[in-house]
Amino acid sequence: MDHGELARSLFLEGYNCAQSVFCAFADVTGMDREQAARFSASFGGGMGRLREVCGAMSAALMVLGLVRGYSDPTDMQGKKELYVLVQEYSRRFQAENGSYICRELLSGVPVTSGSEPEERNEAYYLRRPCPGIIEKAARVLDQMLAETASDVSP
Repeated sequence: MDHGELARSLFLEGYNCAQSVFCAFADVTGMDREQAARFSASFGGGMGRLREVCGAMSAALMVLGLVRGYSDPTDMQGKKELYVLVQEYSRRFQAENGSYICRELLSGVPVTSGSEPEERNEAYYLRRPCPGIIEKAARVLDQMLAETASDVSP
């Protein structure tokens, strides 16, 4: 199972969109599933159901940061290189999905407001584009990680 399929599968198990993508890349980040799920939990539903930046995209950017990011605050070149990747990922995600804003991605889908998560049932999954978005988010990330693999020192 590739990262895209795994991310979709995790969403269908009940993980939120961010957890689904971030947990799917646990083999890349080195986090175990519990750590990965906790780390990314707040970003589901466009950041805690605020319907802002899609959680799948947020999670992909977190993976990019862990794998291709910098840690020295004075590393301006590292910062620039990461921001180039973030902007390219954003461009590709938007090209695939039309937006990276959760409320826009869910346009036309009846959703409840507030902090109460919706019950995960067949109707929930049928009315949402999220499983496909999550799978595409992971596949775009895989492509970018493969393309930049030679740029990273061992």
